[in-house]
Amino acid sequence: MEPKFYKLPTSVGDVTLRVAQGHFATRNSHTNYFIDVTRQQSCIRDAEAVAQQLAQRNPAQHLIIDTILCMDGTRVIGTCLAQKLTQGGFRSINAGREVYVLRENWGTSGNLIFRDNAKPMLEGKNVLLLMASVTTGGTVRKGIRCVEHYKGKVAGIAAIYSHLKEIDGIPITSLFDTNDLPGYASYLPDECPMCRDKQELDAVVDKFGYSAL
Repeated sequence: MEPKFYKLPTSVGDVTLRVAQGHFATRNSHTNYFIDVTRQQSCIRDAEAVAQQLAQRNPAQHLIIDTILCMDGTRVIGTCLAQKLTQGGFRSINAGREVYVLRENWGTSGNLIFRDNAKPMLEGKNVLLLMASVTTGGTVRKGIRCVEHYKGKVAGIAAIYSHLKEIDGIPITSLFDTNDLPGYASYLPDECPMCRDKQELDAVVDKFGYSAL
């Protein structure tokens, strides 16, 4: 059965969030909400709206950022964010600087890897991890380990939605959080109460969207 989507009654600037309630499985967790960020990932107008709001918030405005590592399919947003942060006249410490935009590259081992030509964009650089959404933090931690492996420093974490306030002492800047999703819950797959109650999965979800079951 197709999930029933609705828009949250709250918005952040021109950014709205489209969600569905039910029983959803991700790579790392089971959740009772699916947050659909397809338009923000794919539509330049929606991506610019997200970038505008993130650019006005910490940490992006007050931290030196050399590289934006775009995860969860956020490369369009990351490109717009780099433009916002570096444009003249914008109140950002990064105005006039050069900012690299990298997309995630997963190896066969399930870890992030980068080719030799991309290493200089991470080594010794202040890196902003850009996510669509953060639930358990598992993907973010892989991003942190990757940046540190390539001798970079994670300067901050930004997301459209986050279930967490910080990861490993690094604050997460998000446009929406659990206050916007009443009753939001995320569980490890083997601890999911919906599974224990034999509630069927509505969909399997990943960074590309959902597959209804």
